[in-house]
Amino acid sequence: MREIEIFDTTLRDGEQSAGINLNTAEKIEIARQLERFGATIIEAGFPAASAGDFDAVQRIAGTVKNSIVTGLARSVKSDIDRAWEALKGAEQPHIHIFLATSPIHMEHKLLKTPEQVVEIAVDSVKYARKFFPLVQWSAEDASRSDPEFLAHIIQKVIQAGATTINLPDTVGYATPSEYGAMFKYMKENVQGIEKVKLSAHCHDDLGMATANTLAAIENGANQVEGTINGIGERAGNVALEEIVVALHIRKHLYGINTTVNLHEIKRTSQLVSQLTGSFIQSNKAIVGKNAFAHESGIHQDGMLKNPLTYEIITPALIGDASTELVLGKHSGRHAFKDRAIKMGFELSDEKLNKAFAEFKKLADSKKEIVQDDLFILLTDQQINEKNTPVYELASVQVQYSTENIPTATVSAYQPTGELIAEAAIGAGSVEAIFNTLERIVKGKVHILDYRVTSVGKGRDALGEAVINLSYNGETVTGRDVAQDVLEATAKAYLNAVNRQLVKVGQKVELVVG
Repeated sequence: MREIEIFDTTLRDGEQSAGINLNTAEKIEIARQLERFGATIIEAGFPAASAGDFDAVQRIAGTVKNSIVTGLARSVKSDIDRAWEALKGAEQPHIHIFLATSPIHMEHKLLKTPEQVVEIAVDSVKYARKFFPLVQWSAEDASRSDPEFLAHIIQKVIQAGATTINLPDTVGYATPSEYGAMFKYMKENVQGIEKVKLSAHCHDDLGMATANTLAAIENGANQVEGTINGIGERAGNVALEEIVVALHIRKHLYGINTTVNLHEIKRTSQLVSQLTGSFIQSNKAIVGKNAFAHESGIHQDGMLKNPLTYEIITPALIGDASTELVLGKHSGRHAFKDRAIKMGFELSDEKLNKAFAEFKKLADSKKEIVQDDLFILLTDQQINEKNTPVYELASVQVQYSTENIPTATVSAYQPTGELIAEAAIGAGSVEAIFNTLERIVKGKVHILDYRVTSVGKGRDALGEAVINLSYNGETVTGRDVAQDVLEATAKAYLNAVNRQLVKVGQKVELVVG
C-alpha cells in the first residue's frame, strides 16, 4: 500500500486564525500531542515573524524526536538564516519556503515578473540547501497559477535542490477535478518530479478542502498538509482528522496507509480546541459532539439491531470511548498520578502536587469527576509557566436582581503583589464584571467575543469561559474554568490581559488614585 505523510500546520497556519494566540508552553504541549498523534512533520511556526515564534520553534525542535519539525520562511536569506538558527538542533532539520506563482500575486503583491520570480525561487532553494537537508518549496496560490509556468518553476527548484514540492489551494478556489488535474499535470510534465515528495495544502473557503485533498491523493500527492479541527485563516484548512479517517474507512478504495494513531484523534482535537479557544461545531465530522449521536427513531432502531446500519465510524476508533466516573474525593495521590500518566500527561512532582490539590478542591464540590474534568485540570498544570507581570483574581461578587442594576465587586492582586478592590455596575452581571476588571487592569479593553460552555454533563459541570478582547489595541484570547460561570468569566478576562502583557514584555504602570 502507498503511504501518505501527514504534515501538520496547526501551530503555524492554524494559529493564524483570527483570535488565536498560543504561548510557547501551549505550543510545546500541542507539539508533543501531535507527535503522539503520529504527524510525520510538524510545522512549529514562522521563526522570522517574532521572537516568540522563534523561541517556540527552537524549543519544539529540541523537544520533539519522533516527528520532523519545520519552520516557515519567505524566499529571502534573512528568513532562511533565522529558520536555521531555530531548527539546527532538530533531529532532521527541515525548512518550508514559499513564493507566490499566480499572475495576480506576482503582479500585484510581489511586483515581479515571472522571470524574476523563478530566479528568486531558485536562489532561495539553493541557499537553503547549504544548511537544510530537507527543503520544501511551496508555490503559493498554485491553483490559480498558469500550469505551464508552474511546471517550469517547479522543475527549476527541483534542480536547485528542493526535496518536497507543495501545491497549495491558498484561497480555497479550486474544485476537486481542477485540483486533482493540477497534480496529474505536474506528474506528467515536470522532469524529476518522481524524485521529490508532492504535497497538497487546501483551504476550505468553498467547503471543498477535504474533497480537494483526496483528489490530490488520487492524482499522485504523497504528503497532505492540514490542521487539527480544520482551524486556519478565513474558513480554515483541511481537517487532518477527516483525511486520515476517510483513508482508513475507505482503505479498500484508496489503498493508502498513514502513520497516524487514530486512537489519539479525540485527545488531539480536544487539546487544540481547549488551548486555542476554538469551539468545535456540534456536527463537525469525526470530532463533533454529535458525530455519533442518533436522534431519529428509525436510526435508533437500526443501531440497536446492528450499529453498522448507521454508524460507519465508532467512537472507539478515534479514542472517544465513553468514560464513566474516573476518580472521587477519596482517591489518593497514587491513583491520581496513575490516571494522569494513562491520559498521556507527564507532570513534574511540583505540578502533580498542584494538580492533585486542585482535584481535591473540585472533588469536595462536584459530585462526579469525569475524564473531561481531569483533562482540563491536568492540561492547565502541564502548560503553566510562571510569567510576570500577572493579575490574579482573589474574589468576585455580583449583586443582581431583576429590579436593580447589577453590581460587581472584584478583588485582585496586581503585578506588584498589592491587593486592590473595585466595583462597577453594568446592564447585566457579566458586563458589571467586565467594567470592574477594566478599572483593575489599568488599560483600554474592548470585548470582541465571549462565550461560556459546559465541560462534561450535569448541573454541577464545570463552566469554561473564553474571551477574545483587545487590550491597549492588541487582540488576545483568554480562557479559564470554574464551577461558577461568573468566576470563570473573571478569570478568563484576567488570563487574556496577562497573556498580552507577557507577550509584549511590557511593564505595567500602576496609576494611583
